[in-house]
Amino acid sequence: MLIFLLLSGLLALNPFRAAPRVPFVAATVAPVGSIDPCRIYGSIYLETDPVRRSYCFATVYLEPEEAFADLLVYKEDNKLFADKAGFWYQTPTRDFADYMLYVTDNRALADFYIHYTDSRSFAGCRKQ
Repeated sequence: MLIFLLLSGLLALNPFRAAPRVPFVAATVAPVGSIDPCRIYGSIYLETDPVRRSYCFATVYLEPEEAFADLLVYKEDNKLFADKAGFWYQTPTRDFADYMLYVTDNRALADFYIHYTDSRSFAGCRKQ
């Protein structure tokens, strides 16, 4: 019985196997701040608790000036109409949200900046 255990351990380690045919390629890490705000739409939950920050998709800053915002957001009343960039339906619970975004008060820590607009026609991404 012990011989079978030692033999199976030797076969699992297999010191005589050939080198792998495909060279090891390290995973590429995306640069910080590479989140595209133009792809975020639908139902959104805005998290303000710093303890839950690691569960969020991105960090946003509520920009008071429209000129400096990366994304102009229009709050939709119906989830079905939030189908383009900049149209957000804010859910009251995080369980039903497509995206959870952490809202910070420090502009330097944000991935992108948003500004709420009252007009549907102005909502969307700014041209970079």
